[in-house]
Amino acid sequence: MKRPTLAVVAARAGVSKSSVSRVINGETTVAPEIRDVVMQAVRELGYVPNAAARNLVTRRTDAVAVVVSDPPKGVVSDDPLFSTVVRTVSRELEAVGRRVVLILAESDESRARVERYVAGGHVDGVMLVALHGADPLPAALARMGLPVASFNRTAATDVPYVALDNAGGAALAVRHLLDRGRRRIATITGPLDLYESRERLEGYRAVLRDTGRRSIVALGDFTRVSGAEAMRQLLEDDPDLDAVFAANDLMAIGALRTLHQAGRRVPDDVAVVGFDDIEAAAYTTPALTSVRSSMADQATATVRLLLALIEGGPRKPVIMPNELVVRESS
Repeated sequence: MKRPTLAVVAARAGVSKSSVSRVINGETTVAPEIRDVVMQAVRELGYVPNAAARNLVTRRTDAVAVVVSDPPKGVVSDDPLFSTVVRTVSRELEAVGRRVVLILAESDESRARVERYVAGGHVDGVMLVALHGADPLPAALARMGLPVASFNRTAATDVPYVALDNAGGAALAVRHLLDRGRRRIATITGPLDLYESRERLEGYRAVLRDTGRRSIVALGDFTRVSGAEAMRQLLEDDPDLDAVFAANDLMAIGALRTLHQAGRRVPDDVAVVGFDDIEAAAYTTPALTSVRSSMADQATATVRLLLALIEGGPRKPVIMPNELVVRESS
């Protein structure tokens, strides 16, 4: 059978070709009764729009670039949450008929290629993931005038974003440890060129400052290895510490291993709290207390923010709530 044309759909619906075109292209000015008869004809005939022709009319590509701007062996390489983010974004975009173009930007050269690709009009918008503080890509893309939304805050103040309440989540963790009678509470930070790391550190420090206690800080990079090494350094520097808040669960798991090797009982001698509540947190020994934040919800909110921007919506940032899941480690 020949593929039905726009004219055939118009004849079946009893309306003009221009009315069919406006319905197919998603214009909101079409009367509901016209939209209904056109869509009925589309279903009956099995009409499939010509994407190339439609894009010429709407100036849309129906494609969205998801740009992961992270150096080799960066924070996403060992992070089980990264796959959750990518799957969620792909599912949400495909559900509304958008193609996903996943691009890794790991160097200055690859970032330049991203800029050229986006400037070439191949996508309707860009979602940015895993940005470091000094990354110039958000500002460069924003200057092009294309809709851009970021999964987490960026240094570019004109790029809207969806972020966790990082400081609030860290404060939840530290107040919990204080309520459990802990008095020498250390923290293991993530990379300090990431906004979320700095915000979690500030949340930790704010609670201790308000209660007249000093901060005990070791640097990590969101990996298990860095958590284990930071915990060893903390034990050497302050053998009397009785709690540690790790800025993510992977570092907390590394810290648990070091404490076990050092003969420190968790939570009897040292309590441990992480952040993210990844699946593995419930299966450590002992099970890990963690600040729960849904990366899937954050990814969904970022997609919705970007789609709203593409339609001319407001450029307001979104802050996601979190909660503390208390388990045996604290």
